[in-house]
Parts: sequence; C-alpha cells; structure tokens
Amino acid sequence: MSLVLTLAAAAGFAVATIYYVQPMLGILGADLHASARTIGLLPTANQLGYAFGILLLAPLGDRYDRRRIILIKAAILTVALLAAGFAPGLGVLLAASLVIGLAATLVQDIVPAAATLAPEYIRGKIVGMVMTGVLMGILLSRVLSGFIAQAFGWRMVFLAAAASITVIAFALWHRLPRFAPTTQNSYLELLASLFSLLKKYSALRRVALAQGFISSGFSAFWCTLAVMLHGAPFHLGSAVAGSFGLAGAAGALMAPIAGKISDKKGPALVTRIGSALTAVSFAAMALASLLPEQAQLWWLALCTVAFDLGLQSTLIAHQTIVYSLEPAARSRLNAVLFVGMFIGMSIGAAIASALFATWGWLAVIAFSTTTSIAAFIVRMWPTSD
Repeated sequence: MSLVLTLAAAAGFAVATIYYVQPMLGILGADLHASARTIGLLPTANQLGYAFGILLLAPLGDRYDRRRIILIKAAILTVALLAAGFAPGLGVLLAASLVIGLAATLVQDIVPAAATLAPEYIRGKIVGMVMTGVLMGILLSRVLSGFIAQAFGWRMVFLAAAASITVIAFALWHRLPRFAPTTQNSYLELLASLFSLLKKYSALRRVALAQGFISSGFSAFWCTLAVMLHGAPFHLGSAVAGSFGLAGAAGALMAPIAGKISDKKGPALVTRIGSALTAVSFAAMALASLLPEQAQLWWLALCTVAFDLGLQSTLIAHQTIVYSLEPAARSRLNAVLFVGMFIGMSIGAAIASALFATWGWLAVIAFSTTTSIAAFIVRMWPTSD
C-alpha cells in the first residue's frame, strides 16, 4: 500500500506540471503582452507535447525497464520546468511547454506499472487509487499555481514544480522495483503495433474516441476559465481561478468508487453514467448567467464538482477496459487511450480559445456540452464488446 501511495503521489506531481499554466493565463497574458488567443497556445503546447509523448515514448514501457524510463523522463522534466521558469519571452516558454508535455508522460509509465503490480481481482481498485493521485494532481495544480502566481509571480510556479519533480524522482529511485520487458520488438515495431492494436480491438477504438470527446470539453472549460474570471463582470485574479481546482478535487476524491463499481458491475455501466453526468453538468453551467454575481461562482463550482466526477469516473472505467484486453501490451494500449484523450484536450483548448475570443463564455459551455453528449452516444451505441 505504501508503494501504491508513492506511485499515486508521483503521478500527481508529474501530471500537475502540464496544468500549472492554466490559472495563470490572465497574468501571463498581461505580463507578456499577449492576446487571449495567443496565450491560449501555452496549454495547447502542453497537451500536444503530452499527446506526442504518449504516442512516441509510452510504448517503450513494454520494451524496456519502466523504472529507468520514469527516472530519465523525470530528469528531462525538471530541466524543462527550469527553462520555463527562466524563460525571457513567450517563444521560449512555448518551447519549454512542449517539452514539459513530452516528459510529463512518465505518468503513463507509472499507471501501467501499478496495473502490473496489482493482483487481478483488485486491479480496478489499485488503478483507481493511482488515478486519484493523477486527478488530484490535475485539479490541485490549479489551486497551487493560482495562489503562488498571485503571491510570488508565475516564474516561481515553474521553479517550485522543478523542485517537486526532483523530490519524486528520488522517492521512485528508492521505492520502485525494476520491471522485466514484455516484448523484444524494435522501436518501429512497437509504434506499428499501436495501429495493429487499434485495428484488432473495437473496444479500444471506442474507448479512445469517447475519452477524446469528453476530454475536449474538459480542456475547453479549464483553458478559458481563468481568462473569463479575469474579465468583466468578475475581475478576479489567478488565485480564484485556481481555487476552482478544489471543487474539481472534491469530485475526483469520489472517483475510486468508480474503480470498485467497475470491478463488481462492469466498466461499461460506469462509462455511461460518467459521460451522462458530465454532459448534464456542463449544460447546467449555462444557467449561471440567470443568477446574481456571487451565486454564479457557487453554481459554477458545484457544476465543476459534478463534471469532474463524471469525467474521472469514465476515465478509470476506460482504463479498466483497456488493461483487460492484452496484459503484455498494457503500455501500448494505455498509449492509444491517452493519445486519444490528449488529442481531444489539445483540440478543445484551441477551439475554446477561438470560441471565447469570438462569442464568449456561453459558446465554450455549449462546445463542452456537445462533446460530452457525443461521448455518451459513443458509449451507448450498440456493440458486441
């Protein structure tokens, strides 16, 4: 259990590095004299880097010792965070953000490692615990970066993040066992096998598509929230935008229940409930404009709890499905799932920035609702899986 908690904490700190920037977009835009559309390229670079990192690097976990891969990525991530902290301008910060996304994929080596170490009868529960660390990292990263950026400036956020990755690297170096490779395929054969697996398993195609849809709406919300709160009528700083991560964390804390339900009732049921809850939560956000200004914030926070619970429950159930398909290819199966997820997130971030700049916040909410409904339809569509 102590090793599971170590893995959960490490995964949380690592994945947080690609989300620290989101609550700071208002501050960064003002400091770097960039427009909302331009500054929105930072989270897009993070997520594209993460998607490419999963595609190009995560399959190596089946070919080489995952422990070594995790430690190498942690070292690269630390250097990239330091580069972001000392970046002289937007160009360097964009390049550093891309590398941060690439190296942060060490998370996608930690989760399959936990699945490999876990007994089959509680695999969903263990994956759920590690994923709770991931989800808490995603959500609480916004809280930390919002407050630190407002108190000490945005550069301190990246420098503190570099320190945190150094600490978890030492912890994993001491605690994580070595893993025997499950294949002797060459690197090019590993990459080719991603497409073979996608062709072989219809369940994998369905999972990647549904998670991509639901994640694009998630990304659209978080990538525009800080800019929306920074402007009229709220005129709030990064600390308030970041505090919405607490609301999301409340939902994420309940997500391990999804792992238990997946073990007992099957993951398909969880994916349907989760995607439906996400769609309803985003749709309900449109009602906020009918409320008094103070009540609007509370309503948005409540909806954030609900949609994060729905999304994270769906993700855990999708991982349970994926890890049961072919145990010897867990890293590659996981890579396909998360490539779909982060392509969706990067598309969501780019579209949301354009929607917000042209039509405002309600257009972003409409987009997030639509993508969540699309995920629900994919999960409800009749299939033999």
